Amino acid sequence: SSSRILCIAYEVLQGLQYMNKHGMVHRALSPCNILLDRKGHVKLAKFGLYHMTAQGVDVDFPIGYPSYLAPEVIAQGMVKPSDHTQCEKPLPSGPKSDLWSLGIILFELCMGRKLFQSLEIAERLKFIIMLGCVDDIVTVLAEEHGCLDIIKDLSEDIIALLKKCLTFQPSKRQVFKELLHDSLFSEVTSVYPPFQKPAGLFSSSPRCANLTLPEDISQLCKDEDGDYLAERSIEEVYYLWCLAGGDLEKELVNKEIIRSKPPVCTLPNFLLEDGESFGQGRDRSSLLDDTTVTLSLCQLRNRLKDVGGEAFYPLLEDDQSTLPHSNSSNELSAAASLPLIIRERDTEYQLNRIVLFDRLLKAYPYKKNQIWKEARVDIPPLLRGITWAALLGVEGAIQAKYDAIDKDTPIPTDRQIEVDIPRCHQYDELLSSPEGHAKFRRVLKAWVVSHPDLVYWQGLDSLCAPFLYLNFNNEALAYACMSAFIPKYLYNFFLKDNSHVIQEYLTVFSQMIAFHDPELSNHLNEIGFIPDLYAIPWFLTMFTHVFPLHKIFHLWDTLLLGNSSFPFCIGVAILQQLRDRLLANGFNECILLFSDLP
Repeated sequence: SSSRILCIAYEVLQGLQYMNKHGMVHRALSPCNILLDRKGHVKLAKFGLYHMTAQGVDVDFPIGYPSYLAPEVIAQGMVKPSDHTQCEKPLPSGPKSDLWSLGIILFELCMGRKLFQSLEIAERLKFIIMLGCVDDIVTVLAEEHGCLDIIKDLSEDIIALLKKCLTFQPSKRQVFKELLHDSLFSEVTSVYPPFQKPAGLFSSSPRCANLTLPEDISQLCKDEDGDYLAERSIEEVYYLWCLAGGDLEKELVNKEIIRSKPPVCTLPNFLLEDGESFGQGRDRSSLLDDTTVTLSLCQLRNRLKDVGGEAFYPLLEDDQSTLPHSNSSNELSAAASLPLIIRERDTEYQLNRIVLFDRLLKAYPYKKNQIWKEARVDIPPLLRGITWAALLGVEGAIQAKYDAIDKDTPIPTDRQIEVDIPRCHQYDELLSSPEGHAKFRRVLKAWVVSHPDLVYWQGLDSLCAPFLYLNFNNEALAYACMSAFIPKYLYNFFLKDNSHVIQEYLTVFSQMIAFHDPELSNHLNEIGFIPDLYAIPWFLTMFTHVFPLHKIFHLWDTLLLGNSSFPFCIGVAILQQLRDRLLANGFNECILLFSDLP
């Protein structure tokens, strides 16, 4: 019906407008990428490929489906950075190209058939380009596919919508915001109230203003066959799926999405002196395969078969035990006594911890004390980033504060930041990626700009790394956490002249070593191996320059529960672990020992 088509169009436009606000263009919009949920609402899929490949530059295939490509995209063609015949880099596709794709999809929806099926790809592209020579694109498309009778029966609103979407010149094509407020959607706008961004976790605004609960709370857990797992977020389910033995790469290999062959088979059969090769066809494994693979939850559900519905709705009582009740509570109690590394890989234990922390964090700051209590047991890795923010007392409009900071104007520190970033955690794929470097640059620069009384010291990038890794898709939270962490644990460490602060810190550390282990302290003093030689990188970066990230996460889980003196204890503990080797060696051997840490 016309109203149903308008509803679908309206929801797709809302999704595209939201993407546009975040600087993204779909570019691969097609019927197979518009999904419908159980209630018939639209969910856009496969919208990140154009963005994550630097507008298609990083891949050897065009992004988009020929029948749905906008004319300006076809006219521009596919140009690689290595193409020296191109005078200048082509402009990336804008959001209006998605509007054309939507117009073709809606046209097919109205006609009940796919367009251009009888044409080869080259002919399809040529036909779309030639539409610039006609006055009424909708009528021409209908004539070409024998659908004039259907067009005549369509409502005026539908015809108007098709014409607005299928405007050949991008400059004359409307933007999403204008189209969403067009009168042709007057019948459906009442069904869709204006989007209200939910209050942030650390915002002072009430997050439960629109909360509705059944009169009898027990009804929430009454259904024995309820699919409670389906109510959890996709991030949680995927994380638990991996813990239960799921292997994404293995699944893709089994479905032949990932294909590999011996390197020798990729060599050409014949190679000329000028570099031209023959006898080697294009490797299809490097081309786009947009097959959707459904991951089975059978293994995960089997692993969680003993978990009752009440485990998904823990009551946040003040006298609550550290673990929610479960049909397999004995197993959970046993798991709680196991080493941390084993607990973090136990599927059922992590489910209970994730559900509990999720509930507690949603009640932040009112349940702040209970968050601290549970964090002393352990912190679920999935929620570590946001839990750290709660432990650091982050609050307020963090996104607005971060957006207000000028991160573009050049400053003297830029050069040092550019030098430090590539050397920071080079072994980590996420942080060493181009996007990781860009995020590092913005967060570090935001901190420098917003703290004019402090200066950038080498090592600040290492200090930023854990927060950025855990909040990779939320730079504002990474910045807020770092801004709260430094005053608490590194007060005055980043002054322009911080020598007296560091010297005082090292003096206290020397006294602690002497108090806890006089023999070791005397030996280190006798050989001249003083804290100034090894401990400055420890405390200036809170050990992030010394240990790999996976160890820093566990170390900081404990650090954030202590006061500003706790780093001294960590330093003494490191020396205690190395005590025998330190006592048995002289100055040169100790220098070599600490240079090889960890």
